[in-house]
Amino acid sequence: PLHNKNSRTRGTRSTATSLFSTAEAEVEDDEASATAERTGQLGLLTFDLDDTLYPVKVVIEEANTAFAKAMHRFGYDGIQPSDIDETGKQIREEMALTDPKDAAALSHTELRLLAIRRQMESIRLLRSLEEVAKDWATSVGDLTPVVVENCKTFAKKEVSSSVVQAVYQAWEMERHHAAERNLYPEVIDVLKQIKADHPDVIIGAVTDGKANPMLMTFTLAPYFDFCMSWEDDQAGRTKFFKELGATDSDAELKWIYKAALEKYRELAVTRGTLKKKGGGNGDAAAATSVDDKVWIHVGDDLAYDVGGSAACGARTILMELAEKYGQTARHRFGSSNRLPAWSVTTKSELEKRKVMNLAAEKYVNSRVSFITRLPEAIEDILEDCAASDADAADE
Repeated sequence: PLHNKNSRTRGTRSTATSLFSTAEAEVEDDEASATAERTGQLGLLTFDLDDTLYPVKVVIEEANTAFAKAMHRFGYDGIQPSDIDETGKQIREEMALTDPKDAAALSHTELRLLAIRRQMESIRLLRSLEEVAKDWATSVGDLTPVVVENCKTFAKKEVSSSVVQAVYQAWEMERHHAAERNLYPEVIDVLKQIKADHPDVIIGAVTDGKANPMLMTFTLAPYFDFCMSWEDDQAGRTKFFKELGATDSDAELKWIYKAALEKYRELAVTRGTLKKKGGGNGDAAAATSVDDKVWIHVGDDLAYDVGGSAACGARTILMELAEKYGQTARHRFGSSNRLPAWSVTTKSELEKRKVMNLAAEKYVNSRVSFITRLPEAIEDILEDCAASDADAADE
């Protein structure tokens, strides 16, 4: 599907802008038309979000602060922002002891809901134990196991699912607000430039998290046409992570990228930007189908972004951004094995991902260290596609 040719090395092109007279503008238009003929046509541009358009570490920290405040509003005091991540890690580790595949398949939403509930139950349990101990004029440590178990049952029943959901919604809402506040400064200008350079392009998000640019109305929403989350297809997500949890498996991410490709086709047809090959008017230039256009995916993760999208026909841009951008996710796979506080990745998953990263290296078409370089990287890939087509035609 779409355009998937082997990449070739290209030098950096320089650009300049100035004011032109009417005559010069006409010459420029002619040159632009000629250039368009020499480059591929960008049909679909998809983005990862976390650590690609904003630093996920800061966003999660601010969302966790909203979690702690929401817990306080509902009467659960003494909660720290980091408790939701620490409890989530604990839950996954406990599950991994008995069922590693199910532990790996837990979605971010499921894990956070479980973490919130456990925090609430723990506080309810402590209160119940203290009340019983006070009534019996004894210490909590001296209560019998039967009493403790009864208090645990009572604590679980006392926690309202609607309150758990409300706290989670506060976390998720703040995640979107925090992403808008912490968007990398150049992102909007770069998206504007891409839209200007490629007015017919459809831009989508493909994410394994809960971020959704369509909900970021003050920043990203005007530039995005759709969002595909890993959690939209829970069956596909579960299958992938269960395969990832098996040491002898070769987990593939095609399902989410296939869904993104289908969404693109639906939108393109609706817009009337696509026509059948060899259309009725016989105009070859107008007879452009999905498979004649180029799909580029942009992300910071070798295995998920590069490997997954390339397997479905995308060209790829790896966002290995400079230190000033504050990326943390990709550093999990370095020699130091640094796991950021927000990460709930288990050691076995980490090792599997490293293998997948190595396999995905050959599918990187361009690397970007500064976001302002993104439009140029896109043009390089489009020229590369056109050159590959020309070579194929000559053969």
